[in-house]
Amino acid sequence: MNSSVITFPGSNCDRDMDVALKKFGFKNKMVWHDDVELPKSDLVVLPGGFSYGDYLRCGSMASKSKIMKSVLNFAQGGGKVMGICNGFQILVESGLLPGVLLRNKYLQFICKNVFVKVNNKDNSYFKDEKKEIYEFHIAHNEGNYFCSNDQIKEINDNNQIALFYSDESGNVNEDCNPNGSLQNIAGVFNKQKNIIGMMPHPERMIDPALSGEDGSIFFENLINNLR
Repeated sequence: MNSSVITFPGSNCDRDMDVALKKFGFKNKMVWHDDVELPKSDLVVLPGGFSYGDYLRCGSMASKSKIMKSVLNFAQGGGKVMGICNGFQILVESGLLPGVLLRNKYLQFICKNVFVKVNNKDNSYFKDEKKEIYEFHIAHNEGNYFCSNDQIKEINDNNQIALFYSDESGNVNEDCNPNGSLQNIAGVFNKQKNIIGMMPHPERMIDPALSGEDGSIFFENLINNLR
């Protein structure tokens, strides 16, 4: 399986993602934002970080990068695209995913582990995954997912919510919502389910000596589903 990780000025999780993908069998290539063509890829990842210093809006300037035209064409052709944290912000700014990501509810940067509950397994990211609850890391200032009433109805009708913030038992409520995100949303799909954006960082949870192994389960399942 071939993957590509896009590096923007200010990306700081691109190398972490490279390590994670290679650990679980992907042949990964790093792609610079100023490139115009994607390598042959089964998966394209927009990583976390602070692209362009988060100026204007998080992900706004990165969404206009040269490489994004190729990412857009790849996604519209059914290619798998995953945006993590800042990558999620870039995807909504690009119009590839619905909604926006606002400042956190209490206007504070959040850096901690959280539990997320898988909502939809009818896709390549969670298909055949027996695990329902993951413990992942979050680190963001603008992770408060929001959209209009019409959009959230459409998102729910199309089963586009990928992940909810939850507690360890899978209960979804305000107490386990770290940033004020609408309906506890931690990640969403596009209608076709080939594009996913999520605020949590699975690439930070691939080594028990460092943080945990739930990310390992995620990536192992992902590569098996893409084969």
